[in-house]
Amino acid sequence: MTRLSRDDVVKAVDRADDVTIAQIIGTGATVEELAEAQAWLANDEPMINDLRPLAQGRVRELVDILSELEEEEEDGIEPGPAATGG
Repeated sequence: MTRLSRDDVVKAVDRADDVTIAQIIGTGATVEELAEAQAWLANDEPMINDLRPLAQGRVRELVDILSELEEEEEDGIEPGPAATGG
């Protein structure tokens, strides 16, 4: 399994800004782990019903990053340094 590249992240998370892309790549995750994190965000209840353990490790980090990105979009906040105060 290869680690995520910038192109991988841009293809999978089209609304991600440079800071979010860097955070995602910085987890050291693979394409498969990113796909799993996205599946958790989209379908957490069915995955729990399938008795899958809750996301852990890099997948958990990705879930946190992606859910924060979704919250910013729902709140109408532009993602990036201004939104995170940095």
